[in-house]
Amino acid sequence: MNVNEKLSSLRKLMNEKGIDAYIIPTYDPHQSEYVGEHWQARVWISGFTGSAGTVVVTKDEAGLWTDGRYFIQAENQLKGSEIKLFKMGIPGYPTYMEWIRDTLKEGETVGFDGKLFPQSDVLEMQKKLENKKIKIVEEYDLISSIWTDRPELPMDEIFIHDVKYAGKTPKEKLEDVRKEMEKLEVEYYILGSLDDIAWVYNIRGKDVEYNPVVTSYALISMDKAYLFVHKVKVPKEVENFLNKNGIEIREYNEVRDYVEKIKDGSRVFIDPSRVNRWLYNGIPKGCKIVEETNITTNLKAIKNSVEIENLKRCYIKDGVALVKFLYWIDKNLGKTPMSEISVSDKLEEFRREQEDFVEPSFGTIAAYKDHAPMMHYSATEESDYTLKNEGMLLVDSGGQYLDGTTDITRTIVLGPITEEEKRDFTLTLKGHINLIKARFLYGATGSNLDVLARFPLWQEGIDYKCGTGHGVGFFLNVHEGPHRFAPIPNKVKLEEGMVVTIEPGVYKEGKHGIRIENDIVVRKDIVTESGQFMKFETISYCPIDLEGVDVDLLDESERQWLNNYHTEVYEKLSPYLNKDEKEWLKNETRSI
Repeated sequence: MNVNEKLSSLRKLMNEKGIDAYIIPTYDPHQSEYVGEHWQARVWISGFTGSAGTVVVTKDEAGLWTDGRYFIQAENQLKGSEIKLFKMGIPGYPTYMEWIRDTLKEGETVGFDGKLFPQSDVLEMQKKLENKKIKIVEEYDLISSIWTDRPELPMDEIFIHDVKYAGKTPKEKLEDVRKEMEKLEVEYYILGSLDDIAWVYNIRGKDVEYNPVVTSYALISMDKAYLFVHKVKVPKEVENFLNKNGIEIREYNEVRDYVEKIKDGSRVFIDPSRVNRWLYNGIPKGCKIVEETNITTNLKAIKNSVEIENLKRCYIKDGVALVKFLYWIDKNLGKTPMSEISVSDKLEEFRREQEDFVEPSFGTIAAYKDHAPMMHYSATEESDYTLKNEGMLLVDSGGQYLDGTTDITRTIVLGPITEEEKRDFTLTLKGHINLIKARFLYGATGSNLDVLARFPLWQEGIDYKCGTGHGVGFFLNVHEGPHRFAPIPNKVKLEEGMVVTIEPGVYKEGKHGIRIENDIVVRKDIVTESGQFMKFETISYCPIDLEGVDVDLLDESERQWLNNYHTEVYEKLSPYLNKDEKEWLKNETRSI
């Protein structure tokens, strides 16, 4: 079936159930950012493969809502279908909830699968739709009825993430969680988010590509801790490990039964954005529900000293793989056929040579020339560009290692570039440096500092329609909250031990795209009568292509930062390179 035929089949079911609008989100039952193949209903129904988006289908219309990272991609992938693109965050475009409110008549019905919607979204929807008395029906999974070859749920075995990497045992983490529960005066804590569960129980899995998580739920009380998981996935040694740390295993589908048995009158903690509506409805009505950001999200955002030391070693390995990759391109371009897909595969080969490598941390973005303005471009056989000795190649990639998660972007100059490209490359670098060398007073948030990266670009009338950086998990999800750099207000203070990316860019549709990304750890700096100041310690190491830099546009402090960074790159990585690679890196990190 093509997209329009799928929409027609869906509408027949909607008509049978009396549903006037049906919502297909990107979520799985755990509100994950990246979801396993079984849960990619929005991709299946629309043909749009970006990682974020929502489809709404009515009797007469269909729309896709996605953010600025995917506008160009979505326009291309929706061609030939009746689905209309709604650009999130752009004036003049309603949100999907506003569109449903304005499109449906009073008393009509909107439907969705309650397992796929976080409680917070349902509450927002109820408020948006109540004035028009639009009914909400949340029990229908209509997609399964028409997606006849839907992939099965993965049943790979889960494994233990050793304390030598994690720094703390599950027992110790549960103690930390329960201390926070005491402060909040709650007796039960329901967890639906896979990264939080994997972190607190020191388990990992293969259920979602690029994210080593386990499809599961957790329920923690002051004296019990449960893991709800398909038991066939739990080897005996993992069960023994969890039992030893005070964690009992129950079947995945038993979770609501246990939630329904919570003693009436208890105080129950949830993160409404990470617990689905179906599970929320299982909480006894007499309970007091405390709703805040997950306790575990805040705890795991601050990396312990063992994690940080592991991560530093991890980034050296990752940097070695990247340098070998860049050297290979430099020496073979024009001699060996190269394309966006083939260089992505080659980079993964170099990463696989490194100790403790498991898999990429996301699908590599290798975007040449006018593909690079698509921020999350993914090459296909149809779109795959052949690389030439001209223009720029943007490579955004990362690895999952037992000792950390990496995420780094470099824009590589393959040959002659225009003055405009060189200026935009240098402006991106100036924005990167402006934020990464900042000293700031403790208490600042990522939204307070985001403007530092944009300032050099804004002076030239340029902006990018995404955040400047995100938190990174530890052998977990490459995107991790609660902190980030973005213009959208964020109340989360930048604490010592948080890991964040800094990745400003320039994206000109039909021309070129540039991004320069490093990872940093938040550190304490000086103390003065004004208070505690903080700084960033860079932990990712890879040369920034000097062929893209207009030195005349850099001031003295910016040149000094770049020279110091390149000195560190050479010192950290050269011991692991052969003679020819060392000589090449020495030239790439030369002083300017």
